[in-house]
Amino acid sequence: MPVQCSSCAEKRAVLKRPKTGHSLCKECFFWAFEEEVHQTIVSANLFKPGETVGIAASGGKDSTVLAHLMKLLNERYNYGLELMLLSVDEGITGYRDDSLETVKRNQQQYELPLKIVSYEELYGWTMDAIVKQVGLKNNCTFCGVFRRQALDRGAVMLKVDKICTGHNADDVAETVLMNVLRGDIARLRRCTAISTDSEGEGVVPRCKPLKYAYEKEIVLYAYFKKLDYFSTECIYSPNAYRGYARTFLKDLESVRPSSIMDVIHSGENLCVREGVKMPVQGTCSRCGYISSQALCKSCVLLEGLNRGLPKLGIGKHHRLHDKILSQQPLTEEEERKLKAVDFCQS
Repeated sequence: MPVQCSSCAEKRAVLKRPKTGHSLCKECFFWAFEEEVHQTIVSANLFKPGETVGIAASGGKDSTVLAHLMKLLNERYNYGLELMLLSVDEGITGYRDDSLETVKRNQQQYELPLKIVSYEELYGWTMDAIVKQVGLKNNCTFCGVFRRQALDRGAVMLKVDKICTGHNADDVAETVLMNVLRGDIARLRRCTAISTDSEGEGVVPRCKPLKYAYEKEIVLYAYFKKLDYFSTECIYSPNAYRGYARTFLKDLESVRPSSIMDVIHSGENLCVREGVKMPVQGTCSRCGYISSQALCKSCVLLEGLNRGLPKLGIGKHHRLHDKILSQQPLTEEEERKLKAVDFCQS
């Protein structure tokens, strides 16, 4: 027997919301989903009228739904924002080149300006070249660090006031779990923040309008709206640590659907006891980007790649920063350890 929409009680329900369990028709689901994102934006005061906002666009479901919603809500509620799309080309043949074609179609569909920055132009390396040198075990470390800085550089080029990213509730909960498992107190304290202030020159504030949106509902919204998005997973991420946290979270969700929000709220309410030493935020001596060390992670990773010492940026090698800055040669023992590429190549 057909189930009626629990909201309008007029039309046939086409889905059961994973987040609330309500059975809704398409129109009521669209309205509920859009209103929840709007309330997230308004309650957190994410934007101010007159701001220029860069939407981080990868062509995937999250960023495509984000771009669609930002344009829709900006017009519906008169946010007064100037919107732009900002994409990063990591240089992954057969993956990013295809997804960027989706971004270019989105640009035409939403009539928004688009800026694409690439790892090759910013760093002189593509992810294809990096993986050839470091293998498939720690490549996500390079990509994550470079992408964060690339987004900031692109945002500075566009002169935007803020960047909004497509991080959803599942992403935030996964990050909380990862930081707990790694014992990373500094990141755990800030990973649930819905927005960040400018942390220094060249660092643009960021926000997450989809922070409380379930990934399953984003997929349903994109499907029923027939949005144009790229759905292939990155070919270099089979061993990513996040994948294990994601699997664990999905298992929890299957038993208790509220697990995602429970983990997020736990992360939001955690506090660090007095006396715990926290990293002091400074700037990189080489490029000026934010860093709690003499050299930022990006510069250390690049130094390792350019010297043929790929392990330099993996793990804790802070004691070598002074040598790198003063361009002192490393000892044979130091080079031997950093050249020992024992990453999984399969």
